[in-house]
Amino acid sequence: MATTQRRIEVGFDGGQVLPLRLADEELEGLRNALQRGGWHRVRTDEAEVELFLDKLVFIKTAGDGAKVGF
Repeated sequence: MATTQRRIEVGFDGGQVLPLRLADEELEGLRNALQRGGWHRVRTDEAEVELFLDKLVFIKTAGDGAKVGF
């Protein structure tokens, strides 16, 4: 069974935004780790990314709706 990937953006104190594509399990792990703070590793298809959660100010998830058109 293929793993569903979600497009997200994580925003940091200071204005930096990092776009990522995460499996649903990784996204859920990130959300759960927010309460603990500190460093958290997420795995994408392309890399492993270390995030310092104490400076994270938002997580934006893209909708799953299908797009039709150009």
